[in-house]
Amino acid sequence: MKKLPYLFLIVSILFAGCCKKCPLAGKDERMDRIEKVKSAMLAMQRYSWEQGAAAQALLETGDTQLVIQFAKEAVLRQRPDGRLANMGNDQGVTDPACVGEAVLFAAKVTDDKKLKDAADKMADYLLNKAPKTKDGTLHHRTDVPQVWIDSMYMAPPFLAVTGHPVEAVKQIEGFRKIMLDPDKKLYSHIWDEKKNDFIRKDFWGVGNGWTAAGITRVINTLPDGMKADKQRLIGYVKELIDAAIPYMRDDGLFHDVIDKPDTFVETNFSQMLAYTIYRGLKCGYLDESYRAPADKMRSAAITKVDNYGLVQDVCGSPMFNTPGTATEGQAFFLLMEAAYDDASKK
Repeated sequence: MKKLPYLFLIVSILFAGCCKKCPLAGKDERMDRIEKVKSAMLAMQRYSWEQGAAAQALLETGDTQLVIQFAKEAVLRQRPDGRLANMGNDQGVTDPACVGEAVLFAAKVTDDKKLKDAADKMADYLLNKAPKTKDGTLHHRTDVPQVWIDSMYMAPPFLAVTGHPVEAVKQIEGFRKIMLDPDKKLYSHIWDEKKNDFIRKDFWGVGNGWTAAGITRVINTLPDGMKADKQRLIGYVKELIDAAIPYMRDDGLFHDVIDKPDTFVETNFSQMLAYTIYRGLKCGYLDESYRAPADKMRSAAITKVDNYGLVQDVCGSPMFNTPGTATEGQAFFLLMEAAYDDASKK
């Protein structure tokens, strides 16, 4: 028995030598960073929209196995009214739809009727049960008659892929009508229908990121018969990118409130805008002049990834009013890198 520790020592030495030759040890720095970011994202606790943002990142990076696992968990926590991935007393109206595309994808891959039925129930909730403004624009919460710009990412892309592209465009137009500042061409955060006023008029960076990325996903899924709608949405994306870029700092980042330099410097809007630009470059509706600012934003975001794969100084969980870490910050790093790869292949 006294010789057993020496046996462990010999095995450890041999294993260490083997690992030096292992393909995993030879992964390049970029892939190692991406894997760390993904691992850190998977370790995070998640509400419905966070489950959705993470699942979308996995979908666009091609991790089918994890997408299916995320989808099944979202369906496990579906409310009777159709809202997916519901945790605790979640009052979200549109947030639960964020995971919907992953659920629909998983249903097609697995041919699982339960998953398909769950996606249909989520769509039915948005179409027929969810609270809305008088003109039919989705509220963001069940407990207050408010419209949040976050919903631009949560609901329209899901509606588009579930066979309701006209409704997806209608929702984008509704959010835009309420939230777009006609002078600055940036989007405010929270509108209260009962008060007929903004609860938060600030041009929140991440909110504008949700807008840019959400419209981009709809553009890429509209059917050929909606070319005029597609061109109009492309115009909205260009308008937002052009309005935001002048506020970019020399380091490639933005302030939490885009036009307020006294707010903290934030990482995620750069990731979201870079994602938007790379998708536009890949699809050919943005010209090459946009690549340089996107690359600058991406480079800035890369410097924010720490040794544990956590993207630092994003609008941080759980209150999103200070710099920190968040699931969507992890997700959009992965989405940005997937879009960068696709744009580089063009």
